[in-house]
Amino acid sequence: MKLSLASFLVAAVALQPALSVRTNSLLIDPAALPALPSAQQAASASADVGLNLTNIQGDILIGMKKNKELFFFFTIVNPTLFRSQLGSGILPLITPTSQLLAVDTQPTTAVNIAFSQRGLNALGITDDLGDTAFTNGQIDNVATILGDETSNWEPAFAGTGIHGVFLLASDTIDNVNATLSQVQNILNGSITEAYSLQGQARPGDEQGHEHFGFMDGISNPAVTGFSTPLPGQQVLDPGLFLLGESGDLVSRPSWAKDGSFLAFRQLQQRVPEFNAFLVDNALSNPNLTADQNAELLGARMMGRWKSGAPVDLAPTVDDPVLAADPQQNNNFNYTHPGFDEATDQTHCPFSAHVRKTNPRSDLNPEDTANHIIRAGIPYGPEVTDAENASNVSNTDPSLERGLAFVAYQSDINNGFAFLQQNWANNANTRNLKLTWNFSPLFMQGIDPIIGTGGLGQADVPRTPSGLDPSDPTRIITINQDFVVSRGGEYFFSPSLSAIQNTLSLGA
Repeated sequence: MKLSLASFLVAAVALQPALSVRTNSLLIDPAALPALPSAQQAASASADVGLNLTNIQGDILIGMKKNKELFFFFTIVNPTLFRSQLGSGILPLITPTSQLLAVDTQPTTAVNIAFSQRGLNALGITDDLGDTAFTNGQIDNVATILGDETSNWEPAFAGTGIHGVFLLASDTIDNVNATLSQVQNILNGSITEAYSLQGQARPGDEQGHEHFGFMDGISNPAVTGFSTPLPGQQVLDPGLFLLGESGDLVSRPSWAKDGSFLAFRQLQQRVPEFNAFLVDNALSNPNLTADQNAELLGARMMGRWKSGAPVDLAPTVDDPVLAADPQQNNNFNYTHPGFDEATDQTHCPFSAHVRKTNPRSDLNPEDTANHIIRAGIPYGPEVTDAENASNVSNTDPSLERGLAFVAYQSDINNGFAFLQQNWANNANTRNLKLTWNFSPLFMQGIDPIIGTGGLGQADVPRTPSGLDPSDPTRIITINQDFVVSRGGEYFFSPSLSAIQNTLSLGA
């Protein structure tokens, strides 16, 4: 007898130990980040548009609020057994969005699952999901579109063995490991580990900041039917992130509704080298100290201060009060009275990372296709004293640090891949609303943080303008990559009903 999805959700609660009711959240909540809606707010908003939050896996809409998170990449070695256990044992563990919005309904460890195209094939699922990037896999266009040097990739990502990934999130690594053991016991040898990456929020006051030191995740959009928008936050249709929902214009199999494409990237961050570059190329504002001038250069490369304050509102001096206020820290659009948006780089450089990847008023208001929800987490240890002294990252793999980048969208070619290829890696073309001055004086340049200057080549010089607010035409040449891709894959994160009614049954 086939049980309903509601029955499985009841079973999920029953699987939690009687004394495991949470009193503290498994999520982090830095003041600078947009707050999640309450369970009641989300229920009301979703009902208005017919969005089923009990059917959508929890990581998709939550954003960058994880404390500890393990990415466990796996290979399916016994598809028949896996399908059986997926429906009977794993589905009750899968955490929907609705379960994460109140502390007392959160599980000990949140569990989500996603599959590569090869993983779906292994399960006998051959339907076309309407996304060529997903179908072909990330390795297919890594040099021409993403600009990666594939020799830096982890071998697991360059191979064909990754069929899926479990995302396990909690407030302690012990909880994560215990749940991983539970998952492996349920699957009873039907999968093997292909690779894993442990992420965790940085300690103390750095919680919510990535390893370069910048607060991360402030600019995620608001989704109609889920979140209440803050000033300056773009409100987008759920179909830009969820298949089959309003705003998704691609024909999909009916079972794929409420799923999302997950773009995963392991991005190594060369923190000592980045810090040394800022010191060696510090700006020369006479009202700032040498350290402050170095911080100013970093802020203008990123487009935000480390606090999270946008340079568009705080061009030369950090404003921590502004940074900590979600009513203000996203309320900007690069336009200023008395300044020509086509040439003004005194507020925010054209090439700044946050502007390259979210152009705001540089775009026509109706251009909403190229958006993602970012849900990554830092990985690796803090920088050591020896690395700080030498200005060189240690080559010991156990000391590698970076960002486990996760982006959700309903179209990878319009989402993550578009942002990387057409905006971050592109020095000259702006597919934007204005007639831009393409004189070399006003070239925006390649993204100084994540942009790559060559197709599959490392450390190709980048020459962004606008980094010096006192002389926006000054070119500061960047001769090294501060972010190195270690590879990744594209996945499909199915709805709970798809897991129950399609994936666990196979073809």
